[in-house]
Amino acid sequence: SHFNPIQTQAFHTLYQTDHNVLLGAPTGSGKTISSELAMLRLFNTQPDMKVIYIAPLKALVRERVDDWKKSLVPTLGKKLVELTGDFTPDLLALLEADIIISTPEKWDGISRSWHNRSYVTKVGLMIIDEIHLLGADRGPILEVIVSRMRYISSQTARHVRFVGLSTALANAKDLGDWLGIENVGLYNFKPSVRPVPLEVHIQGYPGKFYCPRMNSMNKPTYAAIRTHSPLKPVLIFVSSRRQTRLTAFDLIQFAAQDEQPRQFLQMNEEDNSMILYKVVDSSLKHTLQFGIGLHHAGLCDSDRTLVEELFYNNKIQVLVCTSTLAWGINLPAHLVVIKGTEYFDGKSKRYIDYPITDVLQMMGRAGRPQFDQHGKAVILVHEPKKSFYKKFLYEPFPVESSLVHHLHNHLNAEIAAGTIATKQDALYYLTWTYLYRRLVMNPSYYGLEDTAAESVNHFLSSLVNGTLEALDDAGCIKVSEDNVEIQMPGLIASKYYLHYTTVALFSSNVHSESSLEELLQLLSSAAEYDELPVRHNEENLNAILAQQARMRVDNKLLDDPHVKANLLFQAHFSRLELPISDYVTDTKSVLDQSIRILQAMVDAAANGGWLRTTIRAMQLLQMIMQGTWSDHSPLLMLPNTTTELLPSLPFATLDEFLSLPSQRLRKLFERFMSQSQVHEVIQAWNFLPRIDLTWRMRDQRLSEGDKFTSFAIDIEVKSNNTRRSSTRAFLPRYSKSKEEGWWIVVGSTSTWELFAMRRVSIKDKRLSTSVAVPRVPAGTQEIALFLVSDCYVGLDQTHTIPV
Repeated sequence: SHFNPIQTQAFHTLYQTDHNVLLGAPTGSGKTISSELAMLRLFNTQPDMKVIYIAPLKALVRERVDDWKKSLVPTLGKKLVELTGDFTPDLLALLEADIIISTPEKWDGISRSWHNRSYVTKVGLMIIDEIHLLGADRGPILEVIVSRMRYISSQTARHVRFVGLSTALANAKDLGDWLGIENVGLYNFKPSVRPVPLEVHIQGYPGKFYCPRMNSMNKPTYAAIRTHSPLKPVLIFVSSRRQTRLTAFDLIQFAAQDEQPRQFLQMNEEDNSMILYKVVDSSLKHTLQFGIGLHHAGLCDSDRTLVEELFYNNKIQVLVCTSTLAWGINLPAHLVVIKGTEYFDGKSKRYIDYPITDVLQMMGRAGRPQFDQHGKAVILVHEPKKSFYKKFLYEPFPVESSLVHHLHNHLNAEIAAGTIATKQDALYYLTWTYLYRRLVMNPSYYGLEDTAAESVNHFLSSLVNGTLEALDDAGCIKVSEDNVEIQMPGLIASKYYLHYTTVALFSSNVHSESSLEELLQLLSSAAEYDELPVRHNEENLNAILAQQARMRVDNKLLDDPHVKANLLFQAHFSRLELPISDYVTDTKSVLDQSIRILQAMVDAAANGGWLRTTIRAMQLLQMIMQGTWSDHSPLLMLPNTTTELLPSLPFATLDEFLSLPSQRLRKLFERFMSQSQVHEVIQAWNFLPRIDLTWRMRDQRLSEGDKFTSFAIDIEVKSNNTRRSSTRAFLPRYSKSKEEGWWIVVGSTSTWELFAMRRVSIKDKRLSTSVAVPRVPAGTQEIALFLVSDCYVGLDQTHTIPV
């Protein structure tokens, strides 16, 4: 009904001026409303300009999208699009959108080519949520996109307004300076000014080993609930999915000892049993009977949504969750218990502390503005760290840059975009960054001896030279004296948003005869899989998968993330049952990343002119999309079709399957499966594309002293499937939706040399295109024209063209 004191103080600057704003205030202070005021200002003064809202996690993007689609967007009559790994809108949607909500990575990928993307230069307001995460893992990307947007604004002379939202900061002045805030617009409130005051209890527990220490915290957790929040909602944060289960089971046991086993359940038996009927996860089914929910990334979407609704509507009193919930869904509680402040880091294979930002975020979930006079947080820590937390939880948070260690990919992208052409440009680029502001304020943190202008220049020069040298060694760029020039591997890395070392790996290891096994090995070795978690004792599960794997892996490295990625790919192709639910979510993230990596591999092979390898890389992508091996029958793409069923079918190829009438297919499949399963097969028959390709060769001429012949091929592609209107791909074994895409490849099947390649999509059932084939050795009798799918096995076409 009215603004709180924080919103009131910032109101005038946000809504009645165009000044940039940095608003530092504790979690739960209503910062989102402050950003909405800035949006209303933009839409009032420049209705044709766009808002880009950057949230550092996919879960935060989702929350914002759901919230604004319900309230803000319909009221204002504006169009909103989501831009994350799960949703990539088409060009038209981005051009028409008034509000774009994006993760930093997606906006980084899109804004790299800002010169030829009008929707990037049409941004009038950029809101950066949780901007204090600049110092965290993905901070460099946040830093680069803000620096780039400020640079774009300076180049196009169009004002872009920046609004940064964060927790209370120790060095807000530097952050404000970097955002271009001068005299007005810097608001930094102390952690103590929360709208709902917070009472914090920090308790220390001895014990050298992690698991027994976590176990010893379960009883105090139960005691904290009984003392501080016997009837109001409680959130318990733990470090892993396994800990959610163990903690919940112990709480049930303590409640039973108190002879109140169902004290946390706030609904009757009948409602409870109806809800349990819908639950998939067995542990969750068990804990919900006692009014305790579990929440982690291993649950399926329906289970997660159900638990959130039950907790939000006070049907269950306790929710045990992993730390990601603190960032994702806004589910405040009266009491928050943080059970342990460390988690197992798969990369360094040891337990490390949560960043302070995460602990603050979890604490921030305590106290519900509508219901509570005050919130409570109980933090259970390892005894030696007690005094550290007592000091730091009440100090404003210092934010440093971590761009120094992540500069390679960003400089490579700017060189690819043409923003940087000399070493001097690279130095100028750094002056736009937050790193440049902090370097002189906290020199020792960055390894700088002193802050004299000469020392700073020397530091930046050697940083730029070292980074450019590494990119040159990787073949991504070419450095000659002061100039820098992009090379094909650098362009590929920037285009597909990959780590420069991944593309360098392809450049040096992909060759003209690369086998499918080698390509799978290279795919799994990509730097993008460095962070794939290999949890405690998972090497034993990997050993079991390795025994079932068709292609060998190094048995000495079963705790290596790249070996695990390789095994998950093979399990996906062989359709093996995965040992635990964590592996299902791991497989999903491995497959999601693989699409970009493989498209880059295809480009790297085509750049080498290697026809066989290029086609194999394309087949590997088809295998990932359909969850099958390329040498298995393509009919296994069809729903409910198994290897045992194949000998009973009167056809062996997809073309034969697609050419039969649906009535006949229905009768045929009814002998082997239920009505609903047959219906799924017929749906696939309706859905799969039927493609006709015709070609015509023209403008043939000899060149370079009659050594080569060149010509163009005009190609017409028609989709003859009248039953479908969209070009969405049929992917029953891949978790995201995707548009069908095709490659047109021209090459020689005698020398296996690739002459030309083009990526196309067939919109409106037809496509006309022309492919220039510049250098075919004179004397070549015939060449092959391939149409290769990027998602279907067994629908590729080969046409022979006499030269």
